[in-house]
Amino acid sequence: MISLLARLFIKPQEDEAAMRKAYGILCGAVGIGLNVLLFLGKFLAGTLSGSIAITADAFNNLSDAGSSCVTLLGFQLAGQKPDVHHPFGHGRFEYLSGLAVSVLILLMGFELGKSSVEKILHPAPVDSSPLVLAILCVSIAVKLYMALYNHRLGKKLHSSAMTATAIDSLSDSIATTAVLAATLVGQFFHVMIDGWCGILVACFILWSGYGAAKETIDPLLGTPPTHEFVSRIRELVLAHPSIIGIHDLIVHDYGPGRVMISLHAEVSASENVLELHDEIDNVERELREKLGCDAVIHMDPVVTDDGITQQTRQRVATLVRCIDDDISIHDFRMVSGPTHTNVIFDAVVPFGFRLSDEEVASKIKSAVRALDGNYYAVVNVERSYT
Repeated sequence: MISLLARLFIKPQEDEAAMRKAYGILCGAVGIGLNVLLFLGKFLAGTLSGSIAITADAFNNLSDAGSSCVTLLGFQLAGQKPDVHHPFGHGRFEYLSGLAVSVLILLMGFELGKSSVEKILHPAPVDSSPLVLAILCVSIAVKLYMALYNHRLGKKLHSSAMTATAIDSLSDSIATTAVLAATLVGQFFHVMIDGWCGILVACFILWSGYGAAKETIDPLLGTPPTHEFVSRIRELVLAHPSIIGIHDLIVHDYGPGRVMISLHAEVSASENVLELHDEIDNVERELREKLGCDAVIHMDPVVTDDGITQQTRQRVATLVRCIDDDISIHDFRMVSGPTHTNVIFDAVVPFGFRLSDEEVASKIKSAVRALDGNYYAVVNVERSYT
């Protein structure tokens, strides 16, 4: 159904932000309509059967309609163009809408748990009918369908809001399955497990809400880019012959499709600075066209025509890799004096590395001193996700 509606109402979009907005609005509208229908059906079933679990499940669907409204509003706001007050756009509204959906999931889990405890303390027989059972079965099928299409679109658009909605829909289908099971047990075995079933469903919903909240909070706090994205940046930049190496890559995420990066590019100090500047401009333009990210590149000139410096750099790099393969160096230079030579460079280690910055610097200084007694290493240790 979503594919059909997409073909009817969504025109091909060149802009990724516009496409995300169109799909978000469509899925939000469909979600509102389906959840309102499910609420009306389950509320009727809960009223006819006297089941607290069915009635609570009905209001769960009503809250899902509210969640869909939040998702729709989030995509609408996220699709706004940059303005004076928000020069990087409004893409993070999508993360905020996903967080709001997660909070609604947690609140519904808490309320369902409270209602279930009351049902355990004051049990009452549950009356079922073919109509009640049919409404529950249809509800399960609809929620599974909603989970499927939200999951697919969330994966396609890398949308945490749609992923959270998919998790919510899957939780609802499991919750309704448990309610259906409790209804059948009560009818055929006369065992009142309506309240206990509600407790289990509430726990599952709370766990799902926690997972969905974590998935939306992480990008708001800031997460490292994927290894694939970093590799694509590195390959694209190093494809230009004038660039010898890159380091200090930082990725700024302002919402899906709104990424800024900054990096340092090592270039030969002996080349024409105007020609190098022109080449850097071309690299920034290529990153924007091929990866959809705005880039700021700082040129780091390195000595390439001094044999001693180059040889020493290679030897020091080998020594550093002997300490650990995950350590790299950059901005290497040598300053000679009357009694010793300062070997100055930056060492990059990943976050979570087994050694502290001080331990890394100490090991590198000892290795450089062992290489040549006249060398004194001046090391600046940096942490990086690359």
